[in-house]
Amino acid sequence: MLAGCRNHSASRDLPVPDEDNGGLLMPEGFRALVAQGDTVGTGRHLTVNENGDIYMKLRWQENDGHLVAMRDTTGDGRMDIVTRFGDPEPGARHSGIQMHKGYLYYSTDLHVYRYSLEPGELLPSSPPDTIVIDDHEHGIHQHITKPLTFDGHGNLYIPFGAPSDVCEEPRGAPGAMGEDPCSQLEEHGGIWMFDEDKLNQVQSEAVHYATGLRSVVAIDWNPVSDELYLVQHGRDHLNRNWRDYYSPWEAAILPAEELFRVSKGDDFGWPYCFYDQRKEKKILAPEYGGDGETVGRCEKAERPLIGFPGHFAPNDLLFYQGDQFPERYRNGAFIAFHGSTIRAPYPQGGYFVGFVPFENGRPTGEWEAFANGFAVIDPVVSTRDAYHRPMGLAEGPDGSLYISDSVMGKVWRVIYTGDRDSFGEEQLARMEEEKRTASNIRTPHEVDDNLEIGMYEGGEALYRSYCAQCHQPDGRGSEPRYPPLVDSERVTGDKDRLIRTIMYGAEGETVVGGQRFEGLMPAHDYLSNEEIGLISTYIRQNFANLTGWSSPRNRRVTEEDVRRVREEGPPN
Repeated sequence: MLAGCRNHSASRDLPVPDEDNGGLLMPEGFRALVAQGDTVGTGRHLTVNENGDIYMKLRWQENDGHLVAMRDTTGDGRMDIVTRFGDPEPGARHSGIQMHKGYLYYSTDLHVYRYSLEPGELLPSSPPDTIVIDDHEHGIHQHITKPLTFDGHGNLYIPFGAPSDVCEEPRGAPGAMGEDPCSQLEEHGGIWMFDEDKLNQVQSEAVHYATGLRSVVAIDWNPVSDELYLVQHGRDHLNRNWRDYYSPWEAAILPAEELFRVSKGDDFGWPYCFYDQRKEKKILAPEYGGDGETVGRCEKAERPLIGFPGHFAPNDLLFYQGDQFPERYRNGAFIAFHGSTIRAPYPQGGYFVGFVPFENGRPTGEWEAFANGFAVIDPVVSTRDAYHRPMGLAEGPDGSLYISDSVMGKVWRVIYTGDRDSFGEEQLARMEEEKRTASNIRTPHEVDDNLEIGMYEGGEALYRSYCAQCHQPDGRGSEPRYPPLVDSERVTGDKDRLIRTIMYGAEGETVVGGQRFEGLMPAHDYLSNEEIGLISTYIRQNFANLTGWSSPRNRRVTEEDVRRVREEGPPN
């Protein structure tokens, strides 16, 4: 997905890498430079034109555009022209971008567009065409992003993600059972195939290519095997919602993020099934009667080629076609693991770029750690602690690998300066050790890596048990779904509103500190009055929420406060 024009001839006329490789650790012989620094905002995917120009999609619509064009005019590999563009679209967020047949295709949550680019032109001189329109009625939709890829035969492939975790009702509630059959699969939870040239298409005009896919951000067409591949984000909240079956440790590493080869008509099992990489089998979700062991109907679901540890957040997939890198990388799959948000009480996982060697369209070995160091810190306790998060991948015309960052829009260019013919196990050793030892890559130890054993009690223990997976242990949240609790009016304002939010949940857009968040807060009405009071008091007395109170008593939320609100009933 999202690769630029792929030229198979490598050039050894490469730029001088940064002395510290832009902070990255990679196999011996690989070097890196920062092609674009921390200046453009929240970057998403990127693509590279055949002349080396870089285009990147931003997460949010900005006044001066939500696309970024970059050009190196000096030949040193650093982008000295960086400019935003893109016609305004209210709420335009996320999604994909790719150069294809001289066009710059890009997507928002609800549209796919394309610009025509004249040879040598950095910015388009005419308005974009609209290729696809998402004409659904959307409320809170957890997986609305629309990455894109092309098969070389005139077809465009787009995921329509599921608007829930596991088609459960009420959404997000512990013990909630799933709808069976899941009606969401009619228009979501799958891949649709469109005509790459037809304007103003809607989903009903497209081919429903594959189903049973919860959330797909990493997708690419493999031109060697002429097949579609993707990596799926697995479901969430196994321990929060099903404590009898799954421990916090199991919820941190399960379920697998799955690498699939996709053929027309395939069913990958969501929401009924998920993949347990330890057992190497699809098992029945507890929302459909599963108990952590039962397979049942999941025997018929398509199995992944590889199951990665849970919550790594695979956000881009790229089949490498160049020959700048050693031969073992040719036709293999690079995967950008954006990084987890809900692994507490264990260190967060992901935040690196992985690699899977391929031959004849199939993996030839285990997955590898290719580039690490984006987060800077180890361990990553809360998502916002990470300095950078790898998001997008693209291949340049000389076979360089470009990696984008979602925190500040940084772009790295990875080059190979070693001897390609002698590359082997010795050069891979440092990253094999990284895979074994780095807390963001290795599987955490159930006891030794638990960051909270014996450390917390009372309201803090309850917060970390029920709230920290989403809002993070430090209360700073994680974009775009989980708002911070720091300096939030919902926290420091009327205590009854806070109680109702915890007890009955909330949905809709929330703005905290000028940042927008749109997600689902599940109801926690199963907690006792005492427990809700302790959690409420804890978050009102912590996370820099201590200032501005007329007295310490106002910070407290008592069991009686919660009882009164519960007796009043849910909000209208």
